Amino acid sequence: MNETEFRQLYDSAFPILYKVAYRIANSGEAAEDLCQEAFFRLHEKNMVFPSPEEATYWLIRVVKNAALNYAKRKQRERRAYQRAFREDVRQTETGEGQLVKKETKDEVLQALNQLPGNLRIVLVLKEYAELNYKEIGRVLGISEGNVKVRVFRARERLAGLLRGILPGEREESQQDGAIMS
Repeated sequence: MNETEFRQLYDSAFPILYKVAYRIANSGEAAEDLCQEAFFRLHEKNMVFPSPEEATYWLIRVVKNAALNYAKRKQRERRAYQRAFREDVRQTETGEGQLVKKETKDEVLQALNQLPGNLRIVLVLKEYAELNYKEIGRVLGISEGNVKVRVFRARERLAGLLRGILPGEREESQQDGAIMS
């Protein structure tokens, strides 16, 4: 891959890679580092792909895996610090609007992080990286139909978590209500 092709790939793929890394790692600085590292690995290995799209899919997989590893490492570190110092990690903000916005964002991220990994990653790739079903399937190595099912299930589960009702609990509570009637 020559310098011009590499630059074109970088310019076209970086925004997508950054979105994926940012949503998984929850850090702009880390997301940038993870993306740069992925491009460095591509350049270092001097890999050749049949098309720029194939290179982009490879980079997305590399960034996704690196971001997941980063997030796990940060979570372990956070738990260790909390245990060691028993500190309250919540930050209070001034201004009602900022507080509501932050709480909402935190609730969504918390709910997103509660999803199983296979559902969380398809939702991140679909909603934040803005990949279509076919592209997500290629990145994850699953069928387009399976991607659609996972995205649907992820959205349903996320909505349930945000309402405080997991899928299945609603059905059970409706059945209980029907039995009691």
